[in-house]
Amino acid sequence: MASPTQLRNTLPPRITDEVIGSLTALVVADGSREAFPMIEVFTGAPIGPLPQSTPADVTAAFETARTAQQEWAQRPLEQRLAVFKRLHELILENNELLVDLIQSGTGKNRRMAFEESCDVPMVISHYLKAAPRLLRSRRRGGPVPVLSNSVELHRPKGVIGVIAPWNFPFAMALSDAIPALIAGNGVVLKPDNKTALAALYGVELLRRAGAPEGLFQVVCGQGPDVGPTLIDESDFVMFTGSSATGATVGERAGKNLIGCSLELGGKNPMIVLDDVDLDEAVTSAIFAVFANAGQACMHIERMYIHDSIFDEFSRRFVAAAGALSLGATYDYEPDMGSLASPDQLRRVSAHVEDARAKGATVLCGGRARTDVGPAFYAPTVLTGVTPDMHLATAETFGPVVSLFRYSTDEEAVRLANDTRYGLNASVWAKDLRRAARIGAQLEAGNVNINDGFAASFASKGTPSGGWKASGVGVRHGDAGLLKYTDTTNLATLKKQVYGVRPGQTYTQYAKQTIQVLRLMRKLRIR
Repeated sequence: MASPTQLRNTLPPRITDEVIGSLTALVVADGSREAFPMIEVFTGAPIGPLPQSTPADVTAAFETARTAQQEWAQRPLEQRLAVFKRLHELILENNELLVDLIQSGTGKNRRMAFEESCDVPMVISHYLKAAPRLLRSRRRGGPVPVLSNSVELHRPKGVIGVIAPWNFPFAMALSDAIPALIAGNGVVLKPDNKTALAALYGVELLRRAGAPEGLFQVVCGQGPDVGPTLIDESDFVMFTGSSATGATVGERAGKNLIGCSLELGGKNPMIVLDDVDLDEAVTSAIFAVFANAGQACMHIERMYIHDSIFDEFSRRFVAAAGALSLGATYDYEPDMGSLASPDQLRRVSAHVEDARAKGATVLCGGRARTDVGPAFYAPTVLTGVTPDMHLATAETFGPVVSLFRYSTDEEAVRLANDTRYGLNASVWAKDLRRAARIGAQLEAGNVNINDGFAASFASKGTPSGGWKASGVGVRHGDAGLLKYTDTTNLATLKKQVYGVRPGQTYTQYAKQTIQVLRLMRKLRIR
């Protein structure tokens, strides 16, 4: 283990031993399990030990959260929202340390770490405005005009289990928990071990903002160790991760008769039409493919380019990809950072080498950049990818993209939809109506016109989810908060008017009912 002095030679000075110790102390763990050794991705140097929770710790975390949640749910919504108004400002005030923590665990470049830090304030701002509308009781019409009514009520489910991924550890942990908390729930979060510090800092800021002690609990551990207990104790589960693990989470949630929302993998396509502005498309496509070193569920891994512009687009795109700068620094200079771990580097390398061995052409990149850091990989562009190659159909999750030709709009749509995934897609054209028409045919929960993925994901007022193997349920929008509530239909009948009246036969009653139903439909009463 490196000494504190050695650590401070690799980590930014804001990440002190005191900061690390205060954050890891937030983990609910009895100390009986060996701690996880967190490392700085840029150098491989140790950061410090992360306590690991037992199943009993998970159960204890839920018990604590349930006690706090009962008081929290009774608070007026205005008081709950006041906590998040303060949290919004605390995140902005402490942005530098937050971005440092995101970088140290993920290895992403600072530009992308900063972008990640902005996601949570955007989510807070949206639900500060939307929550009063979404959570207020709504009076609905009853079956009998005037004499009946129905009121729609939304109540918190209880304690929500949130399983957050390693690629956006702060954004996914906090942005998924915030609407649950606003709705009156407690939360038990399981961040990924490698990137837990950023999520833990978000929890600390939430406590500083005035959240009740115990309302937001954190447990840490490997998925098979703590995941089953977390699901069993939850009243609803929010999971972001691979499709394979998502299926396991969904199966266990189903057996427990609780709901779940799953944002899973993607093999996202981009269609470039023949009338595109090449300068804009190439610049934005670089971000769509290589942002976060390709470790984003919504990033582009397949590009379908019209045959008439394929050569010119490819030339410009490959030149731009090859010019991207890589760097293991805590400043805004590098265009791209590291992969999250040597394990992820091996996965990406294996996909590219398999394609190369089976005949694909590597136009640029195609190699590890361990001269920069232990988990760096060069921005990579391939052609000649065929269905028998792993990266043709499997999610690579790295800075790798395959280029394909197409001739007609119909062919482009067919190729783009030829995948088990359906998370994100992109269409590029000057003719926006044509692009929208094509986009409406794509089998994806998010479709971006003249953008890779940021436009749809940053639209917090609109639900964002996946089709097919890319997920179940959504985040953002009205549904992103209401999924954390149970709905009660409180119906009132002011006078008993149902059924056959005295002296009336059922035949007469049936005839009268038909007439009433026809009249109400004609008058648009019901």
